[in-house]
Amino acid sequence: MDYSQTHKDIVKACMSNDRRAQFELYKLYSKGMYNICLRMVNNESDAEDIIQHSFMDVFSKLHMFKFESSIGAWIKRIVINNTINFLKKRKLQISELNDQIQISVQNDQDDDGHLEIDSIKNALGKLPDGYRLVFNLYAFEGYDHKEIGEIIGITEATSKSQYSRAKKKIKEILRSDFVERI
Repeated sequence: MDYSQTHKDIVKACMSNDRRAQFELYKLYSKGMYNICLRMVNNESDAEDIIQHSFMDVFSKLHMFKFESSIGAWIKRIVINNTINFLKKRKLQISELNDQIQISVQNDQDDDGHLEIDSIKNALGKLPDGYRLVFNLYAFEGYDHKEIGEIIGITEATSKSQYSRAKKKIKEILRSDFVERI
């Protein structure tokens, strides 16, 4: 099936500012896009706001849609980008409020350590590129492993493996840095 032609008539009507067509397109995709957004932000109110903003973007930018992919994929990209921007803005606000991020790090004595942002940034910076990319997309940007695989051209299993190895490596780096400071 040629997905680039999916809902082509509705999209063309939307491009002509047909309000009924816009509502129809919204009904077709809003629930699925809301679920994606909710999974990433984990807050119903925030997800609703992001979806409303995203569909405003969809309708204002629809003239840029070239039917090279499905309209659903195009809308999804807008929703994900808006969600990532929301999460980045929220993290910036949180980090402005907190001078420190607390991470429980088990050392040999099973004591908890508190690490400053610089320690975490340092650990992330020491990761191999592949680990760092997958870790950031999954842990900070909210992509699932299937999406990460599609974005960077690897299998879902490889994404999961890279994420698991990245977490292990971060713990090793943080433990090593913690021991060096003692």
